[in-house]
Amino acid sequence: MALFSTRSALLFGTAVTVIAAPAQAAESQPQRDYLPTDIVVTGSNNGYDVNDGSTGTKTPTALIDVPQAITMITEDQLDDQAITQLNEALRYVPGVSLETGEGHRDQVYIRGQSSTADFYLDGLRDDAQYYRSLYNVERIEVLKGSNALIFGRGGGGGIINRVSKTAEIGKLAAGFDAAIDTYGAFALTGDVNLPFSDALAGRISTTYEEFGNHRDFYEGRFIGISPTVTTQLGENTRLTAHYTYDDDERVTDRGIPSLDGGPLRGFDRTFFGSRDFNISTNIAHIARVKLDHEFSDTLSINVSGQYSNYDKYYGNVVPSSTNGTTVSLGGYASATDRENWIGQANLIWDTDFNGIGSTFLAGVEFGDQQTDAFRTEVDFGGGVEDIDRPLSRVISVPAVGVGRTTNFTTSQLDTFSAYVQEQLDFGIVQLVGGVRYDRFDLDATNLINPAAPAPTSRVDEKWSPRVGVILKPQENLSIYGSYSTSFLPQSGDQFTSLSTADAELEPEKFENFEVGAKWAIKPDLFATVAVFRLNRTNTTATDPANPGIVVLTGSSRVEGFEASLVGKILPNWQVSLGYTYLDGEIRSDTERASAGDILQQLPKHQIALWNRVDLTDKFGLGAGVIYQDEQFASISNNVVLPDYWRVDAAAYYTLNDRVSLQLNVENLFDEDYYASAHGDNNIQPGKPLTAKFGVRVAL
Repeated sequence: MALFSTRSALLFGTAVTVIAAPAQAAESQPQRDYLPTDIVVTGSNNGYDVNDGSTGTKTPTALIDVPQAITMITEDQLDDQAITQLNEALRYVPGVSLETGEGHRDQVYIRGQSSTADFYLDGLRDDAQYYRSLYNVERIEVLKGSNALIFGRGGGGGIINRVSKTAEIGKLAAGFDAAIDTYGAFALTGDVNLPFSDALAGRISTTYEEFGNHRDFYEGRFIGISPTVTTQLGENTRLTAHYTYDDDERVTDRGIPSLDGGPLRGFDRTFFGSRDFNISTNIAHIARVKLDHEFSDTLSINVSGQYSNYDKYYGNVVPSSTNGTTVSLGGYASATDRENWIGQANLIWDTDFNGIGSTFLAGVEFGDQQTDAFRTEVDFGGGVEDIDRPLSRVISVPAVGVGRTTNFTTSQLDTFSAYVQEQLDFGIVQLVGGVRYDRFDLDATNLINPAAPAPTSRVDEKWSPRVGVILKPQENLSIYGSYSTSFLPQSGDQFTSLSTADAELEPEKFENFEVGAKWAIKPDLFATVAVFRLNRTNTTATDPANPGIVVLTGSSRVEGFEASLVGKILPNWQVSLGYTYLDGEIRSDTERASAGDILQQLPKHQIALWNRVDLTDKFGLGAGVIYQDEQFASISNNVVLPDYWRVDAAAYYTLNDRVSLQLNVENLFDEDYYASAHGDNNIQPGKPLTAKFGVRVAL
């Protein structure tokens, strides 16, 4: 068990309830609008609650009518928690576990399914491997369960969508934030919205951030610039355009190795890498445009296009094992250059047939992705790729050079999708059904021997259905059941290469069965529960009758329950509370695991709680609790990450209508914990007690 008791953590996390009651009569602090005016919502548009479920259906649908578990983190909550990076925000989403991402990328487990590619920006795929900042984000949406109808391939456990800030016509506003923590890490952000005319507005969001934490030699910096323009092209047509430039450079920190079935103790600050070689850089250019047009009150169309370019490099010396006296080190360097083009169009017909409401969706999507990838092993001298060094507080690592090339590939991925969906409203009963067709055409060439390039290719064509039934005994209550599927080609989720063996295999299949309920207790307080089963099949396995043959008989299953409560309990008290129970195992042998093995990084119990209480019109307090049950670091089931409680706190003070101050404390009780892992010997220690002081200025 973690050192901090369950009872103490929960008592602290909910202590604000004791002081909330006498504060009811006080004025709340100034509310912040966090939703664009053209988002379809029901209920409040201030605070932590969001009732917009349009991402889950691609139609204007209230969250209560989407037959799927969805968690949203609003800009208000991100501000209150002083969170600037996506991976930190996801720690407060039950059902999501963070992978270390090898110290250079976002990587998550959603309902037990790992992904480096199921990230979206305004509903369009953003699948490169890098860390994502939130300076230009209005809210985060985590849609859980397979749903290829809406998003296509991947997303076996769910997807993560970021909703961008957009320029608002007729609004003049500016905001500037600055924050610094006890390790010297700081962030400066600016956000300015300018109305150029009655039909044109521009907005620019910028940030400069420097990184630092308790780990030796860790540092880095991030630069982000994101202008956006909105123009009204007549009464029924709106055009929005975005551009994002993100430039990230940081130390690649792979964490610590394991010993005796758990994290190596006593070395939480030790850097098991090379100060000169362990560097990660990424430059991302993302440009997109969206046109919305209403033909009438019932018929509309939206057309989106996105171009993205990612230039990614990382080098790392990494620990592979330790015996308690010495540590084994290896490593490599990897470079990836990716260019994506995506086009999407959706036609929405919202009408009524003799009292039966109908919302019909028909859409198409095209994708063109070109990727070049290159990898070399490290050379510690004389062609030596692995070394043993004495285990000490500071690891002595010799000079690192570039060794042999182990991967050099180029790939071209072309996709085409067409989908239809019908939502019927009979009053007390609603039905959702649809199907998506995907053509997935991957060509890859192995260039490791330039004299003899080795091309491979595969074409997959898949149909992905989705059906849901929603019972509405009253307008603010829904009870639903749903079935949905997705698929993932055997080449993995990055598609940088395609082996000759994988080119012969059908994709993996995901099936999500879910039953749940959603209750709008009041317009700004929303409760949900869901029970689900997620089956993964067509996983590669070794043929027991012929060990040289690969067969698709492997399978796994995750079953679980989740519940959430989000919004305003009292006018001055906002809460975001979630709990998830997960139980997953290998059901039939795979190439990597045996039947009965527990899925990796799948904590059985997760709790995430955040409160904010405004005690007066100037002063407020925040308190949060995260609990993660113990979990296996990898599918080997040999190393356990211990369970832990983490308590966070905050205080807010408004000087005047333009300036406010904020203090956030992460890990208030200085809990010793291990937040994430990448296999058995790349385990990331959690931060000790860290305080961050911030200033916000609104003009």
